[in-house]
Amino acid sequence: MQTKETIQYDDFAKLDLRVATITQAEAHPNADRLLKLQVDLGGEQRQICAGVKAFYEPGTLVGRQIIIVANLAPRKIRGEESNGMLLAASAMDGGELKDVVLLSPGKDVPAGSSVG
Repeated sequence: MQTKETIQYDDFAKLDLRVATITQAEAHPNADRLLKLQVDLGGEQRQICAGVKAFYEPGTLVGRQIIIVANLAPRKIRGEESNGMLLAASAMDGGELKDVVLLSPGKDVPAGSSVG
């Protein structure tokens, strides 16, 4: 596995990692691999588009807590706005993606809790 470039602590400190609770999940209407997730960040609602459709049924995600990058600039993905990015581990086998595992806290914490 190739290691990425070393960053300074100040670069890491710029990330706003927070716990989000998934309140709604559905297939993205314009993309085969994406899900549209509505998440609660402790009173703030957001939409995130994530390429996890091959690994998760939308109904199984509702109520789950995940870790997101909350201060990522919003962008349109296939016509839908994504306002953040979830964190996930990718399991590879011989260069082929075999599984995606969403990162989450070890136990339930209030939505919007800071990570870091």
